[in-house]
Formats: sequence, C-alpha cells, structure tokens
Amino acid sequence: MRVLSGIQPTGRFHWGNYFGAIRQMVDMQGEPENAFYFIADLHALTTVREPERLRANIRDAALDLLGLGLDPRRASLFIQSEIPEVTQLTWLLLTVTPMGLLERCHAFKEKKARGLTADAGLFNYPILMAADIILYDSDQVPVGEDQLQHIEVARDVAGSFNHLYGDVFVLPKGKILEKGGKVPGTDGEKMSKSYGNTIECFTELKAQRKKIMRIQTDSRPMEEPKDPETDPLYQLYILFASEEQKAEMAALYRRGGFGYGQIKKELADAAEAYFAPARERRAYFESHPDLVDDILREGAQRARAKAAEVLLRAQAACGVRSLPK
Repeated sequence: MRVLSGIQPTGRFHWGNYFGAIRQMVDMQGEPENAFYFIADLHALTTVREPERLRANIRDAALDLLGLGLDPRRASLFIQSEIPEVTQLTWLLLTVTPMGLLERCHAFKEKKARGLTADAGLFNYPILMAADIILYDSDQVPVGEDQLQHIEVARDVAGSFNHLYGDVFVLPKGKILEKGGKVPGTDGEKMSKSYGNTIECFTELKAQRKKIMRIQTDSRPMEEPKDPETDPLYQLYILFASEEQKAEMAALYRRGGFGYGQIKKELADAAEAYFAPARERRAYFESHPDLVDDILREGAQRARAKAAEVLLRAQAACGVRSLPK
C-alpha cells in the first residue's frame, strides 16, 4: 500500500489543519517508500502571488510538519515543484480530460458562481492534483469528505487513459479521514484561513493565549446550565483533553455556575501542554537547517525515482517515448 497526501503552503498550519488532516497523516506513516507527503507549492500559486511569502511559507510548512510528527524515517517529505515529472504527466492527462469534467469541479464552479475571476490554473487544478496522485502509483489517498471529488476526478482521468492505452495507471482510492471532532474558529464558524478565524499550532504562546481569550461566546448568565455539545469553546477544549477531563468539563457545563473566562484559561493551558513536544521538535529542526534540506532532498529523490518510472510508462503507452530494451 502506498499512501500519498499533500498540503498547500498558503499560511501557517492551524488547529483545523492538524486535527482534520495532519494528525492522521502522521498516524498513517510506515516506510519512506510507501508514505509520500508533499508541500503543494505549485497548487499554492493559484492564490499566493508574492514570491518571498511563498518561499517563507514552504519553509514554515516543512518545519511545521516535522514538528507535528512527520518522521523522515517513516515517510518521504518533499516539495511538489522539485518533481518536474508531475507537470509532464499533467499534460498527458489533460489530453484525455473532457472540458465538462473540469467545469463541474467545485473550486471553479464556486468562484464562477460568486462572480470572481477564475484563471486557467484554477480550472486545470484538478488535473495537476490527479497527476500528483497517479504519479506514485498511490492506492490510498487520505482526504476529507469535501475533497473526495478530487479522487473521483483522478480515477476518471486515469481510467480514460487506461481505456485508450492499456493498464498504465493504478486507480487510486480515497480514504476518508475520520473527523477529528468539530474544529470551530474563534468566531464559532469552521476554522479556516479564508475566514480569518484560525489559531495556529505554533503561534507564540502569549499571542495564542490572547486569541483564545478573544473567542466569541454567548451572553448567558454564569449560573445558567449550558449544553456542552453545542458550545464551540467546549468543542475546542475536548480536542486536547483526556476522557476524564472531557467528562469533568461536560458536567461543569451542565451544572452551570462558571464563567467562560475559566474555560478559556483551561483551553489555553491544555493546548500549550498538548503542543509542547511539537514545539520542541520544530525548534530543533529550525536550528538545524541543513538537516531539513537533507530531509527534503532525500524525500524528493525517492519521489522522483518512482515518478520517473510511472511517467515513462505513460509516455511509452501513448507513443512519445519508448521503453528501454
């Protein structure tokens, strides 16, 4: 089994990224040849237009992933643009992709419906993503339910290519990530960079505590009992709490007689303790830049070895190259 996943360097990773995907990516590590995780800088070009910012984001993404538990002894970590085979395969796949398939994809449809400019990069984005998946003979791709369409597109395009040229590509399967519990943002809505309501995993601790203390809450009296299951603050707290702590906090909510400031302080303490080992790991890698460079280079070498094999197979099948005799 080969697992593949990518994450865009469009900003610092937040609690939603971690509990929604990164934690489970870390759990699925096995061997470097069988777990390929990449920083999707080519995808990020559809939204990040400042070169220095993108370069900084890529480096932060590598440090954050290593800090959060990605182990280069158990997975290959690399930067997407270091694998030129992915753009070559994208073109081969575009030649068998109907326009209608791309016009139905979510990101393009949503931008068009909102009257926003949708460039050709966004329109072809699903095929670059399909190339990312297909290029490594990936059979397991962990995704959230809202991203399942990307796997379906990859399967459709790979199937079309196979229909024309024979059994060239492995048809990937999506592995739906378990929900890490609802991860609400500071405004109670889903935590998302686009909403500006995030709490980053590696924010400076004083700044993180300030963000937590500003989380929006309702105006019910302190003495009134509250339903923990519908409260965003409780939903954040249980991401970090033990089963015993969850039960105690839920009982406190149902009794009433507390202030939200008390809960925010406990949340800040729990989050700080939870991410303390990750902060130590990240600081170590940040102080050893040559080691990080080596990890990314070795990851790219392993990825390119597999990518070259699959690309040659596809090129030979459609006639633009020949297999070595």
